Amino acid sequence: MYERETRSIHFAVKPAYLDDQSDPDDRRYVWSYTVTIENRGQESVQLLSRYWNITDAIGTVKEVSGPGVVGAQPVIAPGEKFQYTSGCPLPTASGLMRGRYQMKAASGEAFEAEIPAFLLESPYEQRQIH
Repeated sequence: MYERETRSIHFAVKPAYLDDQSDPDDRRYVWSYTVTIENRGQESVQLLSRYWNITDAIGTVKEVSGPGVVGAQPVIAPGEKFQYTSGCPLPTASGLMRGRYQMKAASGEAFEAEIPAFLLESPYEQRQIH
């Protein structure tokens, strides 16, 4: 689990390798990642948009951005959580994701929340110990 907090909004990310959707012989590795957003603050916040920077094991970078997450722009009240699961395919056996959400507080103030960087690891990764 990877965690970070911005302005009393707690973000936790849990990646999982999806062996049943992956095909290493075809250079296709797939992960799911579940994001839990918990509002530990005193006012409601809305997630407006997302940005992801996805880097595979050979350094190729893909950027993904757009409104909301999984088709939603959730409003999260104080003490509440919002959770969603999405996926990421890569042509390599490992990678790294990092990103940020554009948020808006009930007061109208916009802010950016960094999502913790997290590793995408599979059992097919060739690790070397130095």
